[in-house]
Amino acid sequence: MRAVCLLSGGMDSTTLAYLAREMGFRILALHFNYGQRTEKKERSAARTIAALLEAEEFREVDLGYLSSFGASSLTDHSVPVDRYNPEGLDVPNTYVPFRNGNLLSIATSYAEARGAEAIFIGVQSQDYSGYPDCRPAFIDAFQRVIDTGTRGETSIRLHTPFIHMNKKEILEEGMRLKVPYKHTWSCYQDEDAACGACGACHFRKAAFSALGITDPIPYRGEE
Repeated sequence: MRAVCLLSGGMDSTTLAYLAREMGFRILALHFNYGQRTEKKERSAARTIAALLEAEEFREVDLGYLSSFGASSLTDHSVPVDRYNPEGLDVPNTYVPFRNGNLLSIATSYAEARGAEAIFIGVQSQDYSGYPDCRPAFIDAFQRVIDTGTRGETSIRLHTPFIHMNKKEILEEGMRLKVPYKHTWSCYQDEDAACGACGACHFRKAAFSALGITDPIPYRGEE
């Protein structure tokens, strides 16, 4: 069995790829560059993880047009990245408009071309994000798109086992799978040391703290 795994190099997608391997899938790793602030760091992390997983293939896809569209602090460096706000009601400005729709469309093309039976994406509707393209309703709708828009003999299942899990639960699963988190990167804005203030950093740090585990990546202002 083959599975296309969307591999950003972050905590969730890496844990998910290790889970896919445990499930018996051969990994087709798919990484996207779209002008994100930490593009270089994410690419390096994804390549390292793919090698450790002995992925059958590692593919990079350039989605620079998302950067040219703007409307996200991840791709527009003139806009400060939102700090984590526990009382925030709006979608954070780190949301890239319909990014997952773009990523899943390409993943579907890749999966159908390679005869893969599955696509794994580490979307998560718990915790902070509120991103509309991480909701269960979006995933269900995209599964219908896959079923409708591929050949009759094609059967591709969209796997999102973390969608109802929080970061602590994902980390617990990753520890069971012996995921090498020292090779992952979650920070939205810095590449040398994680900022510790953005939403991704906040929930990653909180998950490690809740389990009494030291996060192996460096954070700004910490030894």
